[in-house]
Amino acid sequence: MTEDISFTIEGHVATLVLNRPQKLNAVTPEMSSAIISAAKECNTNDRVRCVLVTGAGPKSFCAGSDIRELDAYDTPWNFRNRPDYCDAIRHMLKPTIAAVNGYAFGGGLETSLSCDIRIAATNAQFAAPEIKLGWIGGGGMAAFLSQSIGPSNAALMIMTGDPINAETALNWGLVSEVLPPEKLLDRAREIAAIIASRAPIAAETAKLNLRASVSMPQEKAIEYERDLQTICFATQDAAEGRAAFKEKRAPLFQRR
Repeated sequence: MTEDISFTIEGHVATLVLNRPQKLNAVTPEMSSAIISAAKECNTNDRVRCVLVTGAGPKSFCAGSDIRELDAYDTPWNFRNRPDYCDAIRHMLKPTIAAVNGYAFGGGLETSLSCDIRIAATNAQFAAPEIKLGWIGGGGMAAFLSQSIGPSNAALMIMTGDPINAETALNWGLVSEVLPPEKLLDRAREIAAIIASRAPIAAETAKLNLRASVSMPQEKAIEYERDLQTICFATQDAAEGRAAFKEKRAPLFQRR
């Protein structure tokens, strides 16, 4: 770990904070390695049922990769194959929530897109500014933006590089909720706690199902969903859920 990343687990919720506010939480290679380590911990720790991702300070969620660090890659191929923090977040097994508390630019936008749920503060801004510097995003920018806000809006953001505000992001479907900055984390924790209270295997399977639904033909997606449902139905947690319903009590899920 590094002091520029804060990673904590409280109850069943892990919180990952990009903690470099003096640089708008721009990600260095060291920070990327720490994010990858935290993601591995979340994947292997049964205690973790939901992951909250946010940025430190009042101005920025994440301004993307630190541009000053990019010249450290000696070849374009090594740049291509670098360990990537967006990949790590996207490959988390547990449900993820991005609490966007300011600028989400470049890799910061991709970080939020790599999460399952996004909520934003009223001061949040979103941009894909790479084109202004001579390249494009590489962490799923086009795929996730097109899915979230439609091809035309995605093209507008990617081809101009200009930011949109939180209200526009909400109207376009990029985020689910917009809140005053002082209420953002409380709401994110509330959502995380609700998800963490649900059957963990079912929540993780729901994440798989949602990701698959956008990459499979419709009939195959429905078939896959039915297979996932069957797997969930066979778990001890599903039996506990049925028993709790019959006995009119709250279920006690064990991720079994």
